[in-house]
Amino acid sequence: QVQLVQSGGGLVQAGGSLRLSCAVSGSILTINTMTWYRRTVGNSRELVASITAGGSTNYADSVKGRFTISRDDAKKTAFLQMNSLKVEDTAVYYCSADRILFFDQELGNREAVDYWGQGTQVTVSS
Repeated sequence: QVQLVQSGGGLVQAGGSLRLSCAVSGSILTINTMTWYRRTVGNSRELVASITAGGSTNYADSVKGRFTISRDDAKKTAFLQMNSLKVEDTAVYYCSADRILFFDQELGNREAVDYWGQGTQVTVSS
């Protein structure tokens, strides 16, 4: 069974920093692109940052220069380092993986598509 388990987040003052983690559990063989999204109250989902299996990154203009996405494939974990946080960064943050290759003891190698973490609240106060 594949799961994405998020940790980190919380309450911080404007200008502060937080780090989010997204750990993929299960008998994982490979993980393709991992992406962080966020959703604010009343707004649609926004792509924050993504990182491919090869390490190529992409950021929303609103977070460039402040947020850094990274991954540790040995630990099967992606990270989102958020610095110089602003009030408008307040949101629920979600991680996702578009394709995960994993081993199932009964069925052998299988591919999981579009898996999501449980979401974590980030609140930035002024």
